[in-house]
Amino acid sequence: MAYPRQPLHAPNGAVATSHPLAAAAGLAALRRGGTAVDAALATAITLTVVQPPSNDIGGDLFAIVWDGERLHGLNASGRSPAALTREAVLAATGGQGAEPVDALGGDQAAGPAMPARGWLPVTVPGAPAGWRDLHDRFGSLPFADLFADAIGYAEHGHPVSPGAAATWARGVAGHAGLAGPEYAEFGRVFTIDGRAPRPGERWRNPDAATTLRRIAATRGEDFYRGRIAEALAAHAARTSGLVTADDLARHRSTWVRPVSVRYRGHEVWELPPNGQGLAALLALGVLDGVDLAALPPEERLHWQIEAVKLGFADAHAHVADPDHARVPTEALLSPAYAKTRRALVGDRAGSPTAGDPERGGTVYLCAADARGMMVSLIQSTYLAFGSHVVVPGHGFALQNRGLGFRVDPGHPNAVGPARRPYHTIIPGFLTRDGEPIGPFGVMGGHMQPQGHVQLVSATLDGRLDPQAALGAPRWYWHAGRSLLVEPELAAEPSLVAGLRARGHEITVADEPAVFGYGQALWRSPAGGYVAGTEPRVDGAAVGC
Repeated sequence: MAYPRQPLHAPNGAVATSHPLAAAAGLAALRRGGTAVDAALATAITLTVVQPPSNDIGGDLFAIVWDGERLHGLNASGRSPAALTREAVLAATGGQGAEPVDALGGDQAAGPAMPARGWLPVTVPGAPAGWRDLHDRFGSLPFADLFADAIGYAEHGHPVSPGAAATWARGVAGHAGLAGPEYAEFGRVFTIDGRAPRPGERWRNPDAATTLRRIAATRGEDFYRGRIAEALAAHAARTSGLVTADDLARHRSTWVRPVSVRYRGHEVWELPPNGQGLAALLALGVLDGVDLAALPPEERLHWQIEAVKLGFADAHAHVADPDHARVPTEALLSPAYAKTRRALVGDRAGSPTAGDPERGGTVYLCAADARGMMVSLIQSTYLAFGSHVVVPGHGFALQNRGLGFRVDPGHPNAVGPARRPYHTIIPGFLTRDGEPIGPFGVMGGHMQPQGHVQLVSATLDGRLDPQAALGAPRWYWHAGRSLLVEPELAAEPSLVAGLRARGHEITVADEPAVFGYGQALWRSPAGGYVAGTEPRVDGAAVGC
């Protein structure tokens, strides 16, 4: 008999993430007197070593921080190279763009697309600068101390976890057929005799240890203006890449104000574009006008699915780099607009289009400390191993976030120089009347906003604790009327029959990765914290 994972109750602080060794690194920072941000950073940096298919030094980062009084948001995503133009993409892909990749879902998966691998989708990595910027504002331990566990595991090795090994194997399989000098380093760094490491097998990355030491010693400066930057730019110059030393030196993170909607008397918070958090908020705004708890199960899920479709339709139409395109965020999140979108939900599965508002592979972690600071942080290189471009001698892969750009020149998110693409990774946070409940997140590309909707609904409509809410069976909508459901949902014949009667085309999928992975950490009314972590993979919640 399988027993469900129980929530963690901790009196003074907690860390929850997708790998036990990374969670332990964060807990060690808390025990040394660090803040929740120190714990989150120690966790995040360690994750680049123990889960490199999902995130790496060459990725991006987003975070929401409750400092004890209010929320702060950090957008540490990088921009495209100055030389990246639509013309450059078309010239490199025979004038038609690349075949679409399904990772973005919805209408993002249609039409000509950015290439998924190689230099063209590489944007400037923002994670190292994001680590520094979070520490500058909210850290208390020495910055270099937060790298100790990661450096140790990279230098001396660690046993690969079962979940990481599965993602690793898919990433290595996806590398087959990639030819060119830009990919030459991948096999040496990320394979053992040409294959992915097996569960429990020890894996070392001494080059990453050296890179992390340089980032730690220079507070990230070496990555953008030092020897790491020189090596990255030189590799690009040798292998037809577009990233230059100037692109790296110009990188800056952006502190932003989180945005929210009301849901069941609470405030659900996400970061504003260029992330897809708007999709989750738009869906929850629609659902807040519906008493889901009073509906039969199939009608409840029908409303959630249709609201998510509406949210994605608007997000795919409007989300872009706000430095280059006006995103009508306030109008999209207004109750009046939610009402107009709610009226579009009928009894049958639909394929909604964007509205017209008034104009005016990823890892997630959460942490909290005894002083009341809480952190919601997510970082990623996007698809497994990102671009598969590895900087020689430095032990890390570069992200392929440029895949989120549109090739259509008339779209707000059109590919162009020095722009931040549509981003799938989104941290979430929940408050009530301005008081914190806690951070939450669900990993998995296009799954993330719909995972946020399902987690928030399970918590506030279903009144489940964070562990039970994360363990509840999930559904996943990709495009059209097709719907994937976990076997536990399919085990309820009347529910499946009811959804099919409404036009949903249901397939049962038992691959956990389809449905995303997540963590949540709530402030307990009894004092301290209660945390949950993904029951489908290797996640861990630890406390003190």
